[in-house]
Amino acid sequence: MSNSTSFNRFLLLPFTNTRELQLLHFSLFLAIYLAALLANALIITAIVCDHHLHTPMYFFLFNLCLLDLGSISTTVPKSIASSLCNTRAISYWGCVTQVFLFAFFMSAEYSLLTVMAYDRYVAICRPLHYGTLLDSRSCVKMAAAAWASSFPYALLHTGNTFSIPLCQGNVVEQFFCEIPQILKLSCSDSYLREVGVIVVSLCLCFGCFVFIVVSYVQIFRAVLRIPSEQGRHKAFSMCLPHMAVVSLVVSIGLFAYLKPPSISSPSLDVVVAVLYSVLPPVVNPLIYSMRNKELGNALYKMIQLVIQ
Repeated sequence: MSNSTSFNRFLLLPFTNTRELQLLHFSLFLAIYLAALLANALIITAIVCDHHLHTPMYFFLFNLCLLDLGSISTTVPKSIASSLCNTRAISYWGCVTQVFLFAFFMSAEYSLLTVMAYDRYVAICRPLHYGTLLDSRSCVKMAAAAWASSFPYALLHTGNTFSIPLCQGNVVEQFFCEIPQILKLSCSDSYLREVGVIVVSLCLCFGCFVFIVVSYVQIFRAVLRIPSEQGRHKAFSMCLPHMAVVSLVVSIGLFAYLKPPSISSPSLDVVVAVLYSVLPPVVNPLIYSMRNKELGNALYKMIQLVIQ
């Protein structure tokens, strides 16, 4: 087969070939997916319905939950359906759609986390200017920029990936269409163009990471100047959920794409892919709800209303 357009489908990697274990995988992934849907939907509903949460921080959290819902819905439902129906096939355009949407949601999430670092910086280091620098119009513009900038990024990656000739068959060694695994199917040296795009992307990601680090250096310096211990504790509590989410996303992403080839294996690649594609959408709502009294109270009130 001379190029990727010769395929009308790809074959994804099954977690197991044993029917009983396939049904176990179906049940486990379905439970995880429903938990992610419920947790993110609860936070979205609480932010929309509680006027106390109509602030920049919760507006950005609202967008983060939408992105988490989008990213996990791109990969997990197909894997669930494949295990239930005992099939490995995904259509060519289904694979293209997965690559585009996953790149879009992951890029937008990282951009939004960068914006949220700026929000925390202004709230702690320039509190008197918070309402001016982060008014409703500015927040909408920053969130829109995070979403909009990810569209050409995802389009560029998807176009480059599927314009590369594939000479190594159509078996993707992953449970969803992942760019590095598709590149392994390419002809020798034909993947260098996409590698160049990945290098540019890494540079942009590194720039965002540096911005986040510099923001928190300024935040820590400002917090340490707060005279009261209660004030320092409150300031750190405001930043802790965002710091935890950023640490989770960055650490898993770095290990996934920069791990040494000597320790790489198909099994490890699948485990790492599950961690960075499934874990954040499930864990992020828990991190924000457990460490935030305002959000916790809003969720409690909403659940009480539903129960009554």
